[in-house]
Amino acid sequence: MDRLDAMGTFVAVAELKSFVAAARKLGLSPSVVTRTISSLEERLGLRLLQRTTRSVALTDAGSHYLLRAR
Repeated sequence: MDRLDAMGTFVAVAELKSFVAAARKLGLSPSVVTRTISSLEERLGLRLLQRTTRSVALTDAGSHYLLRAR
């Protein structure tokens, strides 16, 4: 997945606050969305999302990145 696709995936996850909902919206599997976000975070050297078993929230870096990605 290229950088623009990864940014679009990140925006979907951030707006929907769910990997599964973003996957549904984008027509991808949840595992592809998870791998894409992990790869994006690794490439940027930043943690963009705080994940728990029940929620997804933006980190400070994620909030700044979301503004630029939109």
